[in-house]
Amino acid sequence: MDELVNFALDWQLLLQYLIKLTIAFLLTLPVAWEREFEDSSLGLRTMPIVAVASCAYLLLGLRFAPDDNQAQARIVEGLMTGIGFIGGGAILKTGDRVRGTATAASVWSTGIVGASVAYGYYEIAIVVSLLNLVVLQLFTRLKGWIGKEEG
Repeated sequence: MDELVNFALDWQLLLQYLIKLTIAFLLTLPVAWEREFEDSSLGLRTMPIVAVASCAYLLLGLRFAPDDNQAQARIVEGLMTGIGFIGGGAILKTGDRVRGTATAASVWSTGIVGASVAYGYYEIAIVVSLLNLVVLQLFTRLKGWIGKEEG
C-alpha cells in the first residue's frame, strides 16, 4: 500500500526510456511501411509494436537484473522465441507455394532492432534496419527480374 501512496517518477529515467523506445519505433517504420504496401499480413502496426515491446522488455530486464548476464540471455531467448511465433503467423502455404517468409523474417528483425536499442547498440539497430529494407526492396526486384515469384 505504501508503494501506491509514495508514487514517484524518476523523470530523467522516464525521458531516457522514452528516447530509446522512440528510436526503436522510428527505426522500424521504413520496413513496416514497405511491408504494409506489399499487402503483407504484418506491417505498419505490428512491426513498430514488436520493436517497442522488445526494447521495453529488455529495458525492464536491465532494471531488474542489471549485472546478471544469464538472466539477460534468458530474457533475449524468450523474446526472440515469442517474436518467431508472431512471425510464423505470416507464413502461408498454399499447395506447393509458400508466402510470407520475408515478412516473418522482417518481424523477427524488428525485434532485434528494439533489443539493440535497449542495450544501447544503436549501430546494430541502424544497420539491421537498413539491411532489412535493402533486402526487401532490392532483392524483391531482383527476384522479379530473374523470373521467380516472391515466396
